[in-house]
Amino acid sequence: MKKDKNGMYFKYALGEIILVVIGILIALQINNLNENAKNKEFEKEMLTQIQLNLKKDKLTLEKILISFDNAVTSSDKILNSELSEKPEDSIKIWLGAIIQFDRFQPLTNAYEVLNSNGLDKISNKELRFLLGTYYDDEASLMIKAINDVELAFNQHWTPILVEEIVEFEFKRSVELKDYSILLNPSKVYNIIKLNRNNFGGGIHIITRGIRTIEKIQNLIKKEI
Repeated sequence: MKKDKNGMYFKYALGEIILVVIGILIALQINNLNENAKNKEFEKEMLTQIQLNLKKDKLTLEKILISFDNAVTSSDKILNSELSEKPEDSIKIWLGAIIQFDRFQPLTNAYEVLNSNGLDKISNKELRFLLGTYYDDEASLMIKAINDVELAFNQHWTPILVEEIVEFEFKRSVELKDYSILLNPSKVYNIIKLNRNNFGGGIHIITRGIRTIEKIQNLIKKEI
């Protein structure tokens, strides 16, 4: 009888242990499901915010791209033509497109929150890679390219404008006392050539950045 009782107690204890283990496993599974749900919700929220930020970045960059394109086109018109054959009104407009600058600061608040919580929260590996490419690499290159144009404006154009302008309307027109300073060879002619290269390099970098934004936007649409 004692043996039977011990056997019964052993089976009962074993059953209790099994039930406890099963309970723990179920609790862990539920906890994992809840954690996964939270992570998925966080990922969706971050991607939604990043999508909004990228939309604004893209609009700004597209405007700057148009500005840079106009600057290159206007530079070519001055560098590759006889100014004596062109009306001063046209030259004023070309100079207005050249002697200007833009500014760009990407919206990074959502990405910074995501980055502080770990980029591994983004389940799509390609999307994760492109986010890092844009925010940690291409955005910095675009900022520098756009800042280089402003730097040239301040260092190269401002001293000349102080001496030579009659009227200046930012991004619209620049009227000079003497348009012969644009002829080759001259300091101003060389500045236009150098700035044209700045604008051209900026166009390449900005175009690449916009393409990356579009890839990210398409991937985010699929995720959310």
